[in-house]
Amino acid sequence: MFVSVVLDPGGEESARQLAEVLVAYGFEKVQRACWESATINDPILARLKQEIDRVTDYYDSVRLYQFPVDGLLAVTVLAKKRWKRVVVRPPVKAPPKRT
Repeated sequence: MFVSVVLDPGGEESARQLAEVLVAYGFEKVQRACWESATINDPILARLKQEIDRVTDYYDSVRLYQFPVDGLLAVTVLAKKRWKRVVVRPPVKAPPKRT
């Protein structure tokens, strides 16, 4: 599975710890606050989320973009020490209009 992690740390210590965790899990830094990996599976991702939760505090924000999750894109957000997940589905086609 492809996973991209976008960080918005609340402080320098959190930024350093998050970077260390991501490097330990095999992520590569592709931009200032963006890390990517194409070799993550579900059990490793669950452990990664626990590690991220361990090193973050209330002021840190982390977004994980995962593809594919049942063939769809999933966005998981850690904000204010709470995880939320949204699965992005393709738009529903509207029926043709009758004139």
